[in-house]
Amino acid sequence: MKKILNVFVICLLLQSFQCEKPIVEKSRDDYSNELRNNKQVILDYIASFPCDETTGCNFIAFGSKPCGGPWEYLIYSNAVDEAYLTEMVNTYNQLENSYNSEFEIFSDCAIVNPPEQVGCINGICTIIN
Repeated sequence: MKKILNVFVICLLLQSFQCEKPIVEKSRDDYSNELRNNKQVILDYIASFPCDETTGCNFIAFGSKPCGGPWEYLIYSNAVDEAYLTEMVNTYNQLENSYNSEFEIFSDCAIVNPPEQVGCINGICTIIN
C-alpha cells in the first residue's frame, strides 16, 4: 500500500511540474488569411478618401518580398491619416516578413521602383506615366 501511495505522490508531483502547453505557431493558412484581411482593410481605408486638387496624392511601399523590398506601392490621397496608414502598412509588412521567414518563402529578387509621379484623376489617386 505504501508503494502505491509513493507512486501516486510521484505522479502527482510530476503532473504539477509539467511544462505549459507548447505555443501553437500560426499555420500557413492562418498567415494567409490574416494577410489577406489586413490588406483589404488597408485598401478599403485608402479608398474611403477621394482626392482633389487641394489634397494631392502620395504613395507608400507595401508588402515584404523574401529577397527584400516591397511587392508594390499603394497610391493614396493625402487626406488620409498618414500616421495611421503607415502603422497599418508597417504591421502588414512585418507580418508578411514573418510569414516569409517561417515558411521559407522565395520570390524573384526584382526591384520594384516607386512611382515617379502620382496625381489625382477624377477623384482617384493614380500613377502618372
